[in-house]
Amino acid sequence: AGGCFWGMEQIIRKIPGVLKTEVGYTGGKSKDPSYEDMKTGKTGHAEAVRVVFDANRLSYDRLLDYFFRMHDPTTLDRQGNDVGDQYRSEIFFLTKAQRDTAKLAVEKVNASGKWSTPIVTVLSEAKTFYSAEDYHQDYLVLNPNGYTCHYLRE
Repeated sequence: AGGCFWGMEQIIRKIPGVLKTEVGYTGGKSKDPSYEDMKTGKTGHAEAVRVVFDANRLSYDRLLDYFFRMHDPTTLDRQGNDVGDQYRSEIFFLTKAQRDTAKLAVEKVNASGKWSTPIVTVLSEAKTFYSAEDYHQDYLVLNPNGYTCHYLRE
C-alpha cells in the first residue's frame, strides 16, 4: 500500500519478474469493503496491490526497492492529492522472512539520506485481501490519461 492503487499497480506491473497484479483493500476491520465504504475513511483498510512475482527473476528485496521509489514513504496517510489512512504507506508481509527483509529495507532507506524526514511505512502481517471492483482493475491501462501521482524516483 502506498497511495492510490491505480498508480502503484501501473508501475508494479511493468517490473520484470512480476507475474500478476490485483488492486484491492486490506489491513482494516470491515468485511468485504467497497470503494464507497473506503471513501468514508472508516474501514481501516488501505488501498493496496497484491503482487504475484517469480522469485527466480525478482527478489522480494528488489521488489521493495521499487516500492520505496514509487511513492513518498515519509508522508503519513497521504500521496499526492489523496488524503486519508486508506492511502497510507504499508507493507503487508506473508512470512517472518518477508517481515525481516521489509524491516531491513526501511532501515536502509532511512539511512540512505534520500528523504529529509523519517520513513512512516508500517509493517503488518497480511490479512484478508478484498479485491477491488472490476472498474479499478488495470485502471490506467483502460484509462491512460487517468489520475496518478506515482512515478519511479532515482
